[in-house]
Amino acid sequence: MASPDGSAVRQRFKPTNASSQTPATSKQAPPKKQQYSPPFQHDPRAAFYILLASHTLAAVFHPIQDCDEVFNYWEPTHYLTNGNGFQTWEYSPEYTIRSWAYTGLHALVTLPLKFAGASKTSQFYFLRIMLGFACALCETRLFNKIAATLNPRIAMTFLIIMATSPGMFHASVAYLPSSFAMHFTILGMAGFMDWRGGVRTAQGIWMFGIAATFGWPFAAAMCIPFLLEEEALGFLSDREGRTALFWRVIDGLVRTLITIAFQVIIDWFFYKKWTFVPLNIVLYNVFGSNGPDLYGTEPWHFYLRNLFLNFHVWFLLALISMPLLLAQQYFRAKGATKSSYLRGLVFLTPFYLWLAIFTLQPHKEERFMYPAYPALALNAALALHIILANLGSTDPKDAVSKIPVQLRFGAILAFVVTGLAISAFRTVGTITAYQAPLSIYKPLHQQGMSRSGDTVCLGKEWYRFPSHYLLPNRVRAKFIKSEFSGLLPGEYSEAQNNFGMFPGAWLLPAGMNDENREDLGKYTDVKHCNFLVDSQLPSTQTTSLEPNYMSDTTTWEKVQCLPFLDAASTGAVGRLGCVPDLPFIPDKYKRTYGEYCLLKRRKQQPKQTLERRMDAVPNIETLQ
Repeated sequence: MASPDGSAVRQRFKPTNASSQTPATSKQAPPKKQQYSPPFQHDPRAAFYILLASHTLAAVFHPIQDCDEVFNYWEPTHYLTNGNGFQTWEYSPEYTIRSWAYTGLHALVTLPLKFAGASKTSQFYFLRIMLGFACALCETRLFNKIAATLNPRIAMTFLIIMATSPGMFHASVAYLPSSFAMHFTILGMAGFMDWRGGVRTAQGIWMFGIAATFGWPFAAAMCIPFLLEEEALGFLSDREGRTALFWRVIDGLVRTLITIAFQVIIDWFFYKKWTFVPLNIVLYNVFGSNGPDLYGTEPWHFYLRNLFLNFHVWFLLALISMPLLLAQQYFRAKGATKSSYLRGLVFLTPFYLWLAIFTLQPHKEERFMYPAYPALALNAALALHIILANLGSTDPKDAVSKIPVQLRFGAILAFVVTGLAISAFRTVGTITAYQAPLSIYKPLHQQGMSRSGDTVCLGKEWYRFPSHYLLPNRVRAKFIKSEFSGLLPGEYSEAQNNFGMFPGAWLLPAGMNDENREDLGKYTDVKHCNFLVDSQLPSTQTTSLEPNYMSDTTTWEKVQCLPFLDAASTGAVGRLGCVPDLPFIPDKYKRTYGEYCLLKRRKQQPKQTLERRMDAVPNIETLQ
């Protein structure tokens, strides 16, 4: 890995003054070095376009995987921009563990389209695309720093992982604080990776500070290895270097405190009280008596399985990256500088640290790993770089040198192609299996299909609702009773007159609690539903609370039905990815689909009115 040697440690704290360098005094100018033109894989612009294309596809086609994204972020944003939406207990002024600064920032992004008269659906997809755009910018910066600081080949592998992995395909456009934290974690890593006299130390601290305040407070843990490195380098430096380091750390902390103050003021404006949301999140998740374990716990190997699904072969490389680096240093690189080796350890540590912290937590969710995704990609890229360096050995003492070069190249090519094929298999499989909730509401926008004041009811499919952004104006979603017995979201107050701006943010809602206790006031009667979204899968078990509404053709008519994967009736291969329905593929590998439908209530006519209309029909014999 290309990095400064031990003698350059002091330069990190004493930037070179270019003006102090003595120009050449020779009359004859030295020959100019040939301008280096980086190949395609080193071009940050090409990297950005590749990443942006991948994330834009995800924004348009990838389904929302987590109902927390909808009810805790899309719905509050819809309230800010359109005046109504579902409200979770986390936004109650009694608990305040969600920040309006975060949702308000994203609401501002959608305002230009709203003022231009664009539909809510357009605002929805525009915000997703902008999330992907921001992610691509952050990734490109880190890509550039990896190429300059470590090795262009490592940067290229990093680019491949970030642009193609199923995990990044949904994390890059997810409207979640963990994704926001991931973006700024990337910028923080890029800041600490910059060796130019340590000038980016303050920026690195600030980026991690933004990730922890506006995003997710636990993201601050990713900064620990870099801060320890800074402290070690300061210890090895002279007094002037330690002083410079101290003020750069203070600079980063001051910037972070200003960010915190900005967040606190915004939350005060909405909640009408002083509160520090990141602290509330930590208190609830770590010290609260009614913590997140109420919503389920998972075994210790949950993240190992989940990360393998989302990063497959790259995750395996990330896991062995530290042992590979240690082995490289011990067996083959004893002549390498210690600073290069130690920098490698610093870069590899954040992924292991994050994985260890969250593996120990009983409550586990896929989105908790998002901030570590770029660190995972960097670990995997470093691991592959070490493997390639050893496979390329021409030393006759190495056994690998006796293997034909073509065979070694073929093995590496097969490995990379396998990784890309698995990514496509899983990503396309997810889109084709679960895309229905994003498309099922399109008929409601057709002229004459829905009217102002209509309600779309959600029973057992409540957790797949993609937000009011996909409903027409003045059409509301409502919940009807199902087998679910936890706490459903309520609705933001739409009080007007003298209540001021956004009263739903600070008026105390009814029926909220932090114990996941059901509130029957959150339901509406099914007889008040104009439309209903329901699914019927081969494995569906009907109950009195979850009947087969589709079979009740006297009450409901199908507006649109889309295929939806029945995971319970599909084998492991079919659940993992896209298996085409071809004759030569055994049935056990094929997928089983059910129906995901939008139903409309039939118009009921009173019996007497119907009889009068029948009497008015001319007798066919009279007409003859």
